[in-house]
Amino acid sequence: MADVIRVLLVDDDALVRAGLSMMLDGIAGITVVAEAADGQEAVTAADAHAPQVVLMDLRMPRVDGITATRRLRARARPPEVIVLTTFDTDENVLHALRAGASGFLLKDTPPSQIVEAVTRVAAGDPILSPSVTRRLMERTVAQTGSYERARAVLAALTPREHEVTLAIARGLTNATIAAELAMSITTVKAHVSSILTKLDLDNRTQIALLAHDAGLA
Repeated sequence: MADVIRVLLVDDDALVRAGLSMMLDGIAGITVVAEAADGQEAVTAADAHAPQVVLMDLRMPRVDGITATRRLRARARPPEVIVLTTFDTDENVLHALRAGASGFLLKDTPPSQIVEAVTRVAAGDPILSPSVTRRLMERTVAQTGSYERARAVLAALTPREHEVTLAIARGLTNATIAAELAMSITTVKAHVSSILTKLDLDNRTQIALLAHDAGLA
């Protein structure tokens, strides 16, 4: 059981939760440990069941997904959070990523890709759909006006860390970064850890957002 990924499902639609639960519980190496109908229940369920990955809806009663994500990610040993959204109508995805979510999935994502997302996020890789992410990042740069500030923050990185940051912004996995930059996966992980510490960020997704804010990806 030590290698089984523990998943918490958070959505105010019981049918969505039931469908996700049925799908994920049928996959070897993944188990759904709890469900929650809103962000408040999500925090309580996380206390009781210690999930590694949370699939989080955004628009819910009482406590929304962004607030719940921020609360969960503020913990000493936080679970990874994947946002579930209908992107074209929900403008809160960016705020969820900045709150610490590891990525996002559209609610009509094929089951096989949801399974892959859970597995990748549990392994420390963010889930950033290239086509939707491109739109998100373009909107981020246009709205925040933080180009110079982002550039100044990134100036604290070494040249090698800068290369790793650009690779993360492209959505590459640690293995792919290692191959492209001719280094071991262990070294890549060490660089990522150093980048997160220097920039005071929570996860790789926030590194990617900062790189895009700076116009570097």
